[in-house]
Amino acid sequence: MRMRLATKADAATIATIYNQGIEDRVGTFETDLRTEEMVASWFDGKHPIVVVEQDKELIAYASTSSYRARPCYAGIAEFSVYVRRDWRGKGAGKVAMKGLIQESEQAGLWKLVSRVFVENAASRGLLHTLGFREVGIYEKHGQLDGVWKDVVIVEYLIPTNLS
Repeated sequence: MRMRLATKADAATIATIYNQGIEDRVGTFETDLRTEEMVASWFDGKHPIVVVEQDKELIAYASTSSYRARPCYAGIAEFSVYVRRDWRGKGAGKVAMKGLIQESEQAGLWKLVSRVFVENAASRGLLHTLGFREVGIYEKHGQLDGVWKDVVIVEYLIPTNLS
């Protein structure tokens, strides 16, 4: 497996992988599938997006996006990581997240944050092994298919950018 920075040319495949996550209902509150054009809009030049390849096929991605508009939060980014169905549980998510942390450091970010469904043991375990801290739980944070879901708040401080 090889990690690299994503380009807009990867948008269609990223959308396919994200749409699998949406369809499987295990990692996002989103229910509307994404298009290539929607994913292409993520490339803003400030927020890193990485992909993982195996034999020249994209099998996973991790992305960052804006956390809040206020200037004091400019170094904090939301993150997501998704793995193609047939590659889940094989280490691709870890490769993606390690790459995303590295690229986020290079971009000058000092913190990555997200929310993970409490029952998503695979994602929680992955993030724990990478040094993410579980900050707390938002109860009944949103509904997915009419069911209230709790989420765990996670954060990762990038030490080299905290001086």
